[in-house]
Amino acid sequence: MEKFKVTFYPDNKTIEVEKGKTILSAAISAGVCVNSGCGGDGVCGRCKVILKKGKVLMQPTGLLSREEKDRGVYLACLSAIQSDLEVEIPSESRVDFEKLGAKTEIEEIELAMPSSEEEKFKFFPLTYKLYLELCPPDLDDKISDLERVYREIKRIQEGVVLRTSIANIRDLGELLRSSDWKITVTLTKINIEAEIILIEPGNTLDKNFGLCFDIGTTTISGQLVNLTSGKILGAKAVYNKQASFGSDIIARILYARKPEGLLQLHRAVTEEMNAMIQELTCQHGIDLNDITCVLCAGNTTMIHLLLRIDPAYIRKEPYVPVANFLPVSRAVEAGIKINPHGILFCSPGVASYVGGDVTSGILFCGLNHKKDLSILIDIGTNGEIILGDKEFLIACAASAGPAFEGSGLACGMRAGKGAIQKVKIEPGSLEVKYETIGDAAPRGICGSGYIDLIAQMLECGILDKDGSIKDIKNKRIREVERKREFTVVFKEDSLALSDIIITDLDIDNLKRAKAAIYSAASVLVRHMNLDFTKIETIFIAGGFGTAIDIDSAVKIGLLPDLDRKRFVFIGNSSLAGAYKMILSREAREKADQIACGVTYFELSVEPGYMDEYMAALFFPHTDLTKFPSVGLA
Repeated sequence: MEKFKVTFYPDNKTIEVEKGKTILSAAISAGVCVNSGCGGDGVCGRCKVILKKGKVLMQPTGLLSREEKDRGVYLACLSAIQSDLEVEIPSESRVDFEKLGAKTEIEEIELAMPSSEEEKFKFFPLTYKLYLELCPPDLDDKISDLERVYREIKRIQEGVVLRTSIANIRDLGELLRSSDWKITVTLTKINIEAEIILIEPGNTLDKNFGLCFDIGTTTISGQLVNLTSGKILGAKAVYNKQASFGSDIIARILYARKPEGLLQLHRAVTEEMNAMIQELTCQHGIDLNDITCVLCAGNTTMIHLLLRIDPAYIRKEPYVPVANFLPVSRAVEAGIKINPHGILFCSPGVASYVGGDVTSGILFCGLNHKKDLSILIDIGTNGEIILGDKEFLIACAASAGPAFEGSGLACGMRAGKGAIQKVKIEPGSLEVKYETIGDAAPRGICGSGYIDLIAQMLECGILDKDGSIKDIKNKRIREVERKREFTVVFKEDSLALSDIIITDLDIDNLKRAKAAIYSAASVLVRHMNLDFTKIETIFIAGGFGTAIDIDSAVKIGLLPDLDRKRFVFIGNSSLAGAYKMILSREAREKADQIACGVTYFELSVEPGYMDEYMAALFFPHTDLTKFPSVGLA
């Protein structure tokens, strides 16, 4: 088969591929991240590239304008390579995978930690170490070396049932004698059984570390934890590179059915996790061999892809995953590079679209202990809503898309340094005042910034209630290719390569995302013969940092119009719950109980859901009686 070289700019990466492969396929092989919301099916139009040199055959599409075609713009997923190519990936087609600062993530968790006594769990980490000084054998005490180790552990921990692997005992005889019978054992305890996963010479009690991860559809967040002290040593967050294969879980499930698709999706997440682990351990001078466990929370599809489990039936009626409760395994089996004997524990899930991230979030905020009705709204790509109290829990999920996490928008970004997080527009002049994370020069807009921005545009009369930007004579409003856009920050005042804007298409994406979240919550509450006024506390989770303005969220119709004191923002509740689980056996057992106790409510078969969704496709809603405090003109 004839092969050609494809060079991608501005990455300056070159790869050789077979004739007829698509530009998108070549980009994936080269490690160049191109926005492809539909996973390469040619229906989203986001993978626009500029052909600088060479020849391709592109399938017909109505997703490119005449002007774009004249400029040499092609859809990467529909363009078959016919010669050596030079391809430019424009900024709007790139996925920003920049790592986020650790400080923001640590502060977010510390600020959000509940203080109530009922939410505290007894310290018993996922892996723990015991230092043993064994009595050497003699003619009166001739039990085997392994039994000698077991005996000493049982003296310290009465009633424990022990096991270990053959790999741990092959060299046990020499290890015990060369260490003068002084060793450290690393164990993990699941149910009543404890497994020895590692035996080391000498005293290594102060060298036991673990990592907890939230594997989201759009982002991956992780923390390095000292399992002896319980202290968070560092944290990182990155965009999930699986976005190159599709922006939502359905697109990725479909991509997984392609040849090598499941393997590519698996590698995209594990390679990023390994890079995070390497960076965190290097920063803190920790040997990878001292990382003895990893605990992951994530939605059901993300966990399936992490473990290379076929997720095909998650999207097929009756929507059944392969497993909600995953067996504890060696991390190396999933391609995670820590101590070869280290273990991987995944937070238990509830259903196909309510995963271990939800279980982890419920555990963190203590929804299952509340006397009064509460609701947890996790605003993410796969928006989940959980209603209940100590008597019952019911959950549903709505596909909101990645807009509120800054993905798929002209100037969107995750909540990191330089992200615009608060916006105020002056009526009349339409001058924009803003705050950025870290008080840095603006680089883009994060979720909380978009919520503020739309609320302010509505208040100042820039937006119609259907989300259209009005034709107002002002330097900030302009029309490009028959679509309007509003300039938030001009290029010269930012670190961006062009003006920081919000477009009609951005607003449409955000409108659909907010409608999906609100309508799901509304239908769930109504299904239980309740209304929002009966809800005492509304927990808000999501990747907003700590800057979401509840008034703005209500004004755009994302959240119900209730007393603002009822809202409690808890940040990344999935990661916070994972942190609790890695440090407490009691928390892990409670997570199992939560997952077993949640009733899953399938929105897609609920009569009236689509009507509610369509009604929410306005700002704030078609029924303004639901939002009495908004009072938009």
